Amino acid sequence: MRDQTPSHSLLDALPSDWREATLLGRLLTHDGPTPVLVSGGRLRDISRVAPTVSQFLNGNFRGELGIDLGPLEAFDFAPAWTEGEAECKLLSPIDLQCIKAAGVTFAVSAIERVIEERARGEASKAESIRAALRERVGADLRSVKPGSPEAMKLKEALIADGLWSQYLEVAIGPDAEVFTKAPILSSVGWGDYIGVRSDSVWNNPEPEIVLVCNGKGEPVGAALGNDVNLRCFEGRSALLLGKAKDNNASCALGPFIRLFDESFTLDDVRQAVVRLEIHGEDQFRLEGQSSMREISRDPLDLAGQTIGKHHQYPDGFVLFMGTMFAPTEDRDGSGKGFTHKVGDVVRVSSEKLGVLENKVTHCDQASPWQFGVGDLISNLAGRGLLAAKAEVRK
Repeated sequence: MRDQTPSHSLLDALPSDWREATLLGRLLTHDGPTPVLVSGGRLRDISRVAPTVSQFLNGNFRGELGIDLGPLEAFDFAPAWTEGEAECKLLSPIDLQCIKAAGVTFAVSAIERVIEERARGEASKAESIRAALRERVGADLRSVKPGSPEAMKLKEALIADGLWSQYLEVAIGPDAEVFTKAPILSSVGWGDYIGVRSDSVWNNPEPEIVLVCNGKGEPVGAALGNDVNLRCFEGRSALLLGKAKDNNASCALGPFIRLFDESFTLDDVRQAVVRLEIHGEDQFRLEGQSSMREISRDPLDLAGQTIGKHHQYPDGFVLFMGTMFAPTEDRDGSGKGFTHKVGDVVRVSSEKLGVLENKVTHCDQASPWQFGVGDLISNLAGRGLLAAKAEVRK
Protein backbone atom coordinates (compact mmCIF):
# COMPACT_ATOMS: atom_id res chain seq x y z
CA MET A 1 0.00 0.00 0.00
CA ARG A 2 1.20 3.53 -0.73
CA ASP A 3 2.57 5.99 1.77
CA GLN A 4 -0.26 7.25 3.95
CA THR A 5 0.97 10.86 4.03
CA PRO A 6 -0.20 13.22 1.29
CA SER A 7 2.15 13.27 -1.68
CA HIS A 8 3.70 16.43 -3.06
CA SER A 9 5.05 15.02 -6.31
CA LEU A 10 3.31 13.80 -9.42
CA LEU A 11 5.74 10.88 -9.57
CA ASP A 12 4.32 9.64 -6.26
CA ALA A 13 0.85 9.76 -7.82
CA LEU A 14 1.58 7.60 -10.86
CA PRO A 15 0.57 3.95 -11.26
CA SER A 16 3.05 1.47 -9.83
CA ASP A 17 3.97 0.32 -13.37
CA TRP A 18 3.81 3.73 -15.00
CA ARG A 19 6.87 3.16 -17.16
CA GLU A 20 5.04 0.31 -18.89
CA ALA A 21 1.71 2.16 -19.05
CA THR A 22 0.34 4.43 -21.78
CA LEU A 23 -1.00 7.54 -20.09
CA LEU A 24 -2.97 10.33 -21.75
CA GLY A 25 -3.46 13.76 -20.20
CA ARG A 26 -3.37 17.52 -20.57
CA LEU A 27 -0.86 20.15 -19.49
CA LEU A 28 -1.33 23.88 -19.15
CA THR A 29 1.66 25.33 -20.98
CA HIS A 30 2.43 28.93 -21.91
CA ASP A 31 0.60 28.21 -25.21
CA GLY A 32 -2.52 26.85 -23.53
CA PRO A 33 -4.09 23.42 -22.84
CA THR A 34 -1.92 20.80 -24.50
CA PRO A 35 -2.68 17.07 -24.83
CA VAL A 36 0.27 14.89 -23.84
CA LEU A 37 1.11 11.21 -23.85
CA VAL A 38 3.37 9.39 -21.41
CA SER A 39 4.84 6.38 -23.19
CA GLY A 40 7.94 4.46 -22.21
CA GLY A 41 8.35 6.84 -19.29
CA ARG A 42 8.71 9.87 -21.56
CA LEU A 43 6.41 12.89 -21.90
CA ARG A 44 5.28 13.69 -25.44
CA ASP A 45 3.38 16.68 -26.85
CA ILE A 46 0.71 15.28 -29.19
CA SER A 47 -1.09 18.56 -29.91
CA ARG A 48 -0.12 18.43 -33.60
CA VAL A 49 -1.20 14.83 -33.88
CA ALA A 50 -4.59 15.58 -32.29
CA PRO A 51 -5.26 19.02 -30.79
CA THR A 52 -7.72 17.60 -28.22
CA VAL A 53 -7.81 14.47 -26.09
CA SER A 54 -11.25 13.77 -27.53
CA GLN A 55 -9.91 13.74 -31.07
CA PHE A 56 -7.00 11.51 -30.09
CA LEU A 57 -9.37 8.94 -28.60
CA ASN A 58 -11.73 9.12 -31.58
CA GLY A 59 -8.93 8.57 -34.08
CA ASN A 60 -6.34 5.93 -34.79
CA PHE A 61 -3.30 7.73 -33.44
CA ARG A 62 -1.77 5.10 -31.16
CA GLY A 63 1.36 4.81 -33.33
CA GLU A 64 1.99 8.57 -33.49
CA LEU A 65 3.75 9.73 -30.36
CA GLY A 66 4.20 13.44 -31.12
CA ILE A 67 7.13 15.52 -29.93
CA ASP A 68 9.38 13.93 -27.30
CA LEU A 69 9.73 16.41 -24.42
CA GLY A 70 11.95 14.20 -22.28
CA PRO A 71 11.62 11.85 -19.29
CA LEU A 72 8.58 12.60 -17.16
CA GLU A 73 10.63 12.81 -13.97
CA ALA A 74 12.52 15.78 -15.43
CA PHE A 75 9.41 17.98 -15.15
CA ASP A 76 8.34 19.81 -12.02
CA PHE A 77 4.73 19.20 -11.05
CA ALA A 78 3.39 20.19 -7.63
CA PRO A 79 -0.05 20.66 -6.03
CA ALA A 80 -1.52 24.15 -6.18
CA TRP A 81 -1.43 24.51 -2.38
CA THR A 82 2.32 23.91 -1.97
CA GLU A 83 4.85 26.72 -1.68
CA GLY A 84 6.46 28.05 -4.83
CA GLU A 85 5.27 27.82 -8.41
CA ALA A 86 5.58 24.56 -10.30
CA GLU A 87 7.00 24.48 -13.79
CA CYS A 88 3.95 22.68 -15.18
CA LYS A 89 0.31 22.35 -14.23
CA LEU A 90 -1.49 19.10 -14.84
CA LEU A 91 -5.06 19.67 -16.02
CA SER A 92 -7.97 17.29 -15.95
CA PRO A 93 -7.13 14.69 -18.64
CA ILE A 94 -10.39 15.20 -20.55
CA ASP A 95 -11.59 18.11 -22.67
CA LEU A 96 -14.57 17.80 -25.05
CA GLN A 97 -16.05 14.63 -23.57
CA CYS A 98 -19.43 14.81 -21.88
CA ILE A 99 -19.07 14.10 -18.15
CA LYS A 100 -21.62 11.49 -17.08
CA ALA A 101 -22.07 9.64 -13.80
CA ALA A 102 -23.87 6.51 -12.64
CA GLY A 103 -25.34 6.51 -9.17
CA VAL A 104 -26.35 3.85 -6.66
CA THR A 105 -24.29 1.10 -8.28
CA PHE A 106 -23.12 -0.40 -4.96
CA ALA A 107 -25.34 -1.81 -2.20
CA VAL A 108 -23.78 0.42 0.47
CA SER A 109 -24.34 3.57 -1.56
CA ALA A 110 -27.95 2.53 -2.17
CA ILE A 111 -28.51 2.29 1.57
CA GLU A 112 -26.89 5.68 2.13
CA ARG A 113 -29.07 7.35 -0.50
CA VAL A 114 -32.16 5.96 1.25
CA ILE A 115 -30.79 7.28 4.55
CA GLU A 116 -30.25 10.75 3.04
CA GLU A 117 -33.80 10.75 1.74
CA ARG A 118 -35.32 9.68 5.06
CA ALA A 119 -33.13 12.00 7.12
CA ARG A 120 -34.16 14.92 4.87
CA GLY A 121 -30.54 16.00 4.68
CA GLU A 122 -29.94 16.15 8.45
CA ALA A 123 -26.79 14.24 9.41
CA SER A 124 -27.83 13.92 13.06
CA LYS A 125 -30.75 11.62 12.11
CA ALA A 126 -28.72 9.38 9.85
CA GLU A 127 -27.29 6.82 12.29
CA SER A 128 -30.60 5.61 13.72
CA ILE A 129 -32.03 5.21 10.22
CA ARG A 130 -28.83 3.48 9.08
CA ALA A 131 -29.07 0.93 11.88
CA ALA A 132 -32.69 0.15 11.02
CA LEU A 133 -32.01 -0.39 7.31
CA ARG A 134 -28.55 -1.97 7.15
CA GLU A 135 -29.32 -5.58 8.01
CA ARG A 136 -32.70 -5.84 6.27
CA VAL A 137 -31.80 -4.17 2.98
CA GLY A 138 -28.04 -4.47 2.68
CA ALA A 139 -27.73 -8.23 2.71
CA ASP A 140 -30.49 -8.62 0.13
CA LEU A 141 -29.12 -5.97 -2.22
CA ARG A 142 -25.65 -7.54 -2.39
CA SER A 143 -27.06 -10.83 -3.69
CA VAL A 144 -29.51 -9.49 -6.25
CA LYS A 145 -28.81 -8.75 -9.91
CA PRO A 146 -30.54 -5.52 -11.00
CA GLY A 147 -33.57 -6.14 -13.20
CA SER A 148 -33.74 -9.86 -12.42
CA PRO A 149 -36.90 -11.71 -11.26
CA GLU A 150 -35.29 -11.94 -7.81
CA ALA A 151 -34.89 -8.16 -7.78
CA MET A 152 -38.56 -7.69 -8.59
CA LYS A 153 -39.52 -10.01 -5.72
CA LEU A 154 -37.34 -8.00 -3.36
CA LYS A 155 -38.96 -4.81 -4.60
CA GLU A 156 -42.42 -6.19 -3.80
CA ALA A 157 -41.27 -7.23 -0.32
CA LEU A 158 -39.75 -3.81 0.41
CA ILE A 159 -42.89 -2.04 -0.74
CA ALA A 160 -44.92 -4.26 1.55
CA ASP A 161 -42.57 -3.38 4.44
CA GLY A 162 -42.89 0.35 3.68
CA LEU A 163 -39.16 0.51 2.86
CA TRP A 164 -39.28 1.28 -0.85
CA SER A 165 -37.37 4.28 -2.20
CA GLN A 166 -36.61 5.85 -5.56
CA TYR A 167 -32.95 5.06 -4.84
CA LEU A 168 -33.70 1.36 -4.51
CA GLU A 169 -35.45 1.53 -7.89
CA VAL A 170 -32.17 2.36 -9.64
CA ALA A 171 -30.20 0.03 -7.36
CA ILE A 172 -32.09 -3.14 -8.25
CA GLY A 173 -34.39 -2.14 -11.13
CA PRO A 174 -33.57 -2.64 -14.83
CA ASP A 175 -32.57 0.98 -15.48
CA ALA A 176 -29.36 2.47 -14.12
CA GLU A 177 -29.22 6.03 -12.83
CA VAL A 178 -27.08 7.93 -15.34
CA PHE A 179 -26.89 11.72 -15.13
CA THR A 180 -24.71 14.55 -16.38
CA LYS A 181 -22.24 15.39 -13.64
CA ALA A 182 -20.60 18.56 -14.94
CA PRO A 183 -20.23 20.75 -18.06
CA ILE A 184 -17.55 20.13 -20.67
CA LEU A 185 -14.12 21.53 -19.64
CA SER A 186 -15.22 22.24 -16.05
CA SER A 187 -13.44 19.37 -14.28
CA VAL A 188 -10.21 19.90 -12.33
CA GLY A 189 -7.13 17.68 -12.26
CA TRP A 190 -4.54 16.25 -9.90
CA GLY A 191 -3.09 18.75 -7.43
CA ASP A 192 -5.91 21.26 -7.80
CA TYR A 193 -8.53 22.45 -5.32
CA ILE A 194 -11.95 20.79 -5.16
CA GLY A 195 -14.99 22.73 -4.03
CA VAL A 196 -17.91 22.27 -1.67
CA ARG A 197 -20.51 24.96 -1.23
CA SER A 198 -20.07 27.18 1.81
CA ASP A 199 -23.76 26.68 2.68
CA SER A 200 -23.41 22.89 2.75
CA VAL A 201 -23.36 21.28 6.20
CA TRP A 202 -23.13 17.60 5.14
CA ASN A 203 -20.96 16.58 2.24
CA ASN A 204 -18.37 14.01 1.23
CA PRO A 205 -16.02 12.83 -1.50
CA GLU A 206 -17.12 10.06 -3.84
CA PRO A 207 -14.00 8.17 -4.98
CA GLU A 208 -14.68 6.34 -8.22
CA ILE A 209 -13.17 4.78 -11.29
CA VAL A 210 -14.12 6.71 -14.41
CA LEU A 211 -14.59 4.80 -17.65
CA VAL A 212 -13.40 6.73 -20.71
CA CYS A 213 -15.26 6.05 -23.98
CA ASN A 214 -14.82 7.33 -27.52
CA GLY A 215 -17.60 8.71 -29.70
CA LYS A 216 -18.74 5.19 -30.62
CA GLY A 217 -19.22 4.33 -26.96
CA GLU A 218 -16.21 2.01 -26.93
CA PRO A 219 -14.25 1.96 -23.64
CA VAL A 220 -10.69 3.03 -24.40
CA GLY A 221 -9.27 3.66 -20.93
CA ALA A 222 -9.97 4.64 -17.35
CA ALA A 223 -9.03 7.27 -14.78
CA LEU A 224 -9.70 8.07 -11.15
CA GLY A 225 -12.42 10.52 -10.19
CA ASN A 226 -13.91 12.36 -7.24
CA ASP A 227 -17.61 13.03 -7.72
CA VAL A 228 -17.93 15.50 -4.83
CA ASN A 229 -21.44 15.39 -3.35
CA LEU A 230 -23.49 17.60 -1.03
CA ARG A 231 -25.56 15.13 0.96
CA CYS A 232 -27.58 17.83 2.72
CA PHE A 233 -28.94 19.08 -0.62
CA GLU A 234 -29.67 15.72 -2.25
CA GLY A 235 -31.12 14.43 1.02
CA ARG A 236 -33.70 17.23 1.12
CA SER A 237 -34.89 16.27 -2.36
CA ALA A 238 -33.56 14.15 -5.20
CA LEU A 239 -34.66 17.01 -7.47
CA LEU A 240 -31.77 19.00 -5.99
CA LEU A 241 -29.28 16.58 -7.53
CA GLY A 242 -27.97 19.26 -9.90
CA LYS A 243 -27.27 21.63 -7.02
CA ALA A 244 -25.70 18.81 -4.99
CA LYS A 245 -23.41 17.68 -7.80
CA ASP A 246 -22.67 20.47 -10.28
CA ASN A 247 -20.74 23.26 -8.57
CA ASN A 248 -17.49 25.06 -9.21
CA ALA A 249 -14.51 22.68 -8.83
CA SER A 250 -16.78 19.83 -7.69
CA CYS A 251 -15.57 17.31 -10.27
CA ALA A 252 -11.98 16.01 -10.27
CA LEU A 253 -10.30 13.51 -12.62
CA GLY A 254 -6.77 12.26 -13.05
CA PRO A 255 -3.94 12.18 -12.80
CA PHE A 256 -4.02 10.68 -16.31
CA ILE A 257 -6.23 8.48 -18.44
CA ARG A 258 -4.65 5.05 -18.60
CA LEU A 259 -5.31 3.66 -22.06
CA PHE A 260 -6.28 0.04 -22.49
CA ASP A 261 -3.49 -2.14 -23.87
CA GLU A 262 -1.73 -5.41 -23.08
CA SER A 263 -0.78 -4.16 -19.59
CA PHE A 264 -4.19 -2.75 -18.64
CA THR A 265 -7.61 -4.01 -19.68
CA LEU A 266 -11.25 -3.71 -18.73
CA ASP A 267 -10.79 -6.75 -16.50
CA ASP A 268 -8.28 -4.74 -14.46
CA VAL A 269 -11.04 -2.16 -13.94
CA ARG A 270 -13.49 -4.88 -12.90
CA GLN A 271 -11.05 -6.16 -10.27
CA ALA A 272 -9.65 -2.83 -9.09
CA VAL A 273 -9.52 -1.81 -5.45
CA VAL A 274 -10.21 1.90 -4.87
CA ARG A 275 -8.77 3.52 -1.75
CA LEU A 276 -9.80 6.75 -0.04
CA GLU A 277 -7.70 8.79 2.38
CA ILE A 278 -8.66 12.10 3.96
CA HIS A 279 -6.16 14.17 5.94
CA GLY A 280 -7.70 17.16 7.74
CA GLU A 281 -5.95 20.20 9.15
CA ASP A 282 -7.71 19.32 12.44
CA GLN A 283 -5.68 16.06 12.48
CA PHE A 284 -8.76 14.09 11.44
CA ARG A 285 -7.85 10.99 9.43
CA LEU A 286 -10.12 8.73 7.43
CA GLU A 287 -9.16 5.67 5.39
CA GLY A 288 -11.11 3.06 3.55
CA GLN A 289 -11.20 0.92 0.45
CA SER A 290 -13.71 -0.75 -1.81
CA SER A 291 -13.56 -3.31 -4.58
CA MET A 292 -15.05 -2.91 -8.03
CA ARG A 293 -15.95 -6.59 -7.74
CA GLU A 294 -18.88 -5.50 -5.56
CA ILE A 295 -20.43 -3.25 -8.20
CA SER A 296 -23.95 -4.35 -9.09
CA ARG A 297 -23.74 -3.48 -12.80
CA ASP A 298 -20.87 -4.34 -15.14
CA PRO A 299 -18.96 -1.39 -16.67
CA LEU A 300 -20.08 -2.42 -20.15
CA ASP A 301 -23.71 -2.44 -19.01
CA LEU A 302 -23.32 1.06 -17.57
CA ALA A 303 -21.67 2.31 -20.76
CA GLY A 304 -24.41 0.69 -22.84
CA GLN A 305 -27.08 2.47 -20.79
CA THR A 306 -25.29 5.79 -21.36
CA ILE A 307 -24.98 5.76 -25.16
CA GLY A 308 -27.24 4.26 -27.81
CA LYS A 309 -30.11 5.15 -30.11
CA HIS A 310 -31.45 7.61 -27.52
CA HIS A 311 -28.13 9.33 -26.67
CA GLN A 312 -25.11 10.08 -28.84
CA TYR A 313 -21.82 11.69 -27.80
CA PRO A 314 -19.71 12.35 -30.91
CA ASP A 315 -16.82 13.73 -28.86
CA GLY A 316 -16.97 10.77 -26.49
CA PHE A 317 -17.90 10.66 -22.83
CA VAL A 318 -16.49 9.71 -19.46
CA LEU A 319 -18.58 7.82 -16.95
CA PHE A 320 -18.15 7.91 -13.18
CA MET A 321 -19.18 4.36 -12.28
CA GLY A 322 -20.34 4.94 -8.72
CA THR A 323 -18.92 4.48 -5.26
CA MET A 324 -19.61 2.41 -2.18
CA PHE A 325 -17.98 5.09 -0.03
CA ALA A 326 -20.26 7.25 2.08
CA PRO A 327 -18.12 8.19 5.11
CA THR A 328 -20.05 7.85 8.37
CA GLU A 329 -17.28 8.31 10.97
CA ASP A 330 -18.10 10.99 13.52
CA ARG A 331 -15.87 14.02 13.11
CA ASP A 332 -17.18 16.73 15.43
CA GLY A 333 -19.06 14.73 18.03
CA SER A 334 -21.10 11.61 18.56
CA GLY A 335 -23.86 11.15 16.00
CA LYS A 336 -22.76 14.06 13.81
CA GLY A 337 -21.16 11.88 11.16
CA PHE A 338 -18.64 13.03 8.59
CA THR A 339 -18.50 16.22 6.54
CA HIS A 340 -15.64 17.94 4.76
CA LYS A 341 -13.76 20.89 6.19
CA VAL A 342 -11.76 23.43 4.25
CA GLY A 343 -8.17 22.21 4.05
CA ASP A 344 -8.94 18.49 3.82
CA VAL A 345 -6.51 16.70 1.51
CA VAL A 346 -8.36 13.93 -0.33
CA ARG A 347 -6.52 11.06 -2.00
CA VAL A 348 -8.30 8.60 -4.29
CA SER A 349 -6.00 5.79 -5.39
CA SER A 350 -5.86 2.48 -7.20
CA GLU A 351 -2.72 0.50 -7.99
CA LYS A 352 -2.91 0.65 -11.80
CA LEU A 353 -4.37 4.17 -12.02
CA GLY A 354 -2.25 6.02 -9.45
CA VAL A 355 -3.40 8.70 -7.02
CA LEU A 356 -5.82 11.59 -7.56
CA GLU A 357 -5.00 14.16 -4.88
CA ASN A 358 -6.97 17.35 -4.23
CA LYS A 359 -7.54 19.84 -1.42
CA VAL A 360 -10.94 21.03 -0.26
CA THR A 361 -11.99 24.65 -0.40
CA HIS A 362 -15.31 26.44 -0.80
CA CYS A 363 -16.64 26.65 -4.35
CA ASP A 364 -16.63 30.45 -4.27
CA GLN A 365 -12.97 30.45 -3.18
CA ALA A 366 -11.74 28.02 -5.85
CA SER A 367 -10.50 29.45 -9.12
CA PRO A 368 -13.59 30.33 -11.15
CA TRP A 369 -14.26 28.29 -14.28
CA GLN A 370 -13.66 30.77 -17.09
CA PHE A 371 -12.19 28.75 -19.96
CA GLY A 372 -14.99 27.25 -22.02
CA VAL A 373 -15.39 25.57 -25.40
CA GLY A 374 -15.27 28.87 -27.30
CA ASP A 375 -12.01 29.78 -25.55
CA LEU A 376 -10.51 26.40 -26.44
CA ILE A 377 -11.44 26.76 -30.10
CA SER A 378 -9.95 30.27 -30.21
CA ASN A 379 -6.78 29.05 -28.52
CA LEU A 380 -6.31 26.10 -30.87
CA ALA A 381 -6.98 28.28 -33.90
CA GLY A 382 -4.46 30.87 -32.70
CA ARG A 383 -1.82 28.15 -32.34
CA GLY A 384 -2.46 26.90 -35.86
CA LEU A 385 -3.62 23.52 -34.61
CA LEU A 386 -7.02 23.67 -36.29
CA ALA A 387 -5.50 24.87 -39.53
CA ALA A 388 -3.31 21.77 -39.48
CA LYS A 389 -6.55 19.76 -39.86
CA ALA A 390 -5.43 16.71 -37.92
CA GLU A 391 -7.77 14.19 -39.53
CA VAL A 392 -9.81 11.80 -37.44
CA ARG A 393 -9.33 8.29 -38.82
CA LYS A 394 -12.48 6.30 -38.56
